[in-house]
Amino acid sequence: MQVKHLDHLNLSVRDLAQTIEWYGRVFGFGVVERGIYNGAPWAILRSGEAMLCCYERPDLPMEGREAFQHVSHFALRITDRAAWEQILAAEALPTRYGSPRAWPHSTAWYVVDPTGYEIEVALWDADTVAFDAAA
Repeated sequence: MQVKHLDHLNLSVRDLAQTIEWYGRVFGFGVVERGIYNGAPWAILRSGEAMLCCYERPDLPMEGREAFQHVSHFALRITDRAAWEQILAAEALPTRYGSPRAWPHSTAWYVVDPTGYEIEVALWDADTVAFDAAA
């Protein structure tokens, strides 16, 4: 089994509107989905196959090393569910959040590496990044 590529980066941001504007201007990211989670706005931004999942947290410290402590998780995209499930079993990897989780267009497993970083392992339906409609 091999990872196809990094699927997305999940970030806490101070100002969601400013983040959307900057990533759109600088890298061509556009909003493909948005909502409210625990009272805070979030958005998924996409440019080609790359995605950023951004959650607004106005109270974030953004200077020095503290700025790097707000990455929630990163995701690796796979294409072979059976091979991944064999690895999960062989390694006896515990999963989080009732994994596998069925999302509208994908299935995800959440595991933690030895350092404590959370990794989402994403399997997209038909290996295609898809959303119901642009936000």
